[in-house]
Amino acid sequence: MITVTRLSGKQFVVNAELIKVVEENPDTTLRLTTGDTIIVKESMQEVVELAIDYGRSLRKLLPPD
Repeated sequence: MITVTRLSGKQFVVNAELIKVVEENPDTTLRLTTGDTIIVKESMQEVVELAIDYGRSLRKLLPPD
């Protein structure tokens, strides 16, 4: 899960695994696998970095092979 900010300033959490597409035109738009579209204040690069960090945190929780 990653924390992002609506244009109104309200923060919320979205499941990073549901993000299908991130676009900037000029606002950052998240398109989810569910078909939902969310516009956020964070830049496209920030959203990508948050999603990468989330994925890395999951791998840290896995037991070693």
